[in-house]
Amino acid sequence: MHELPVTESILDIVLKHAENNNVKKIVTIYLGVGELSDLEDEWMQKYFEYLSKGTLAEDARLSIERIPITMQCGTCSHVFTVEKKGLGKIQCPKCNAENCTLKSGREYYIKNMEVV
Repeated sequence: MHELPVTESILDIVLKHAENNNVKKIVTIYLGVGELSDLEDEWMQKYFEYLSKGTLAEDARLSIERIPITMQCGTCSHVFTVEKKGLGKIQCPKCNAENCTLKSGREYYIKNMEVV
């Protein structure tokens, strides 16, 4: 259910942007959503369809790109990707250090939108 407030926020942002730029219709909204995010594509689209009725974004499609999980080594600064299932004990593949911090994978943001 946490998709609802996130989707509402996305809609508010794109509608303000559309209004400020004399947009007639929002066709597609391109989003980046981190692999570690609990946001589900299907629910985001369903909530968006419900919330956008009667707005410039009605019938717009959400195009969601999943952002990979990346870590950065605290010892050698190497940045590397990790699969969600491999998040147990993380070691740097370059120096084997275990003091790694999350660099990306939890975020969500609007990348772009297609309008007419």
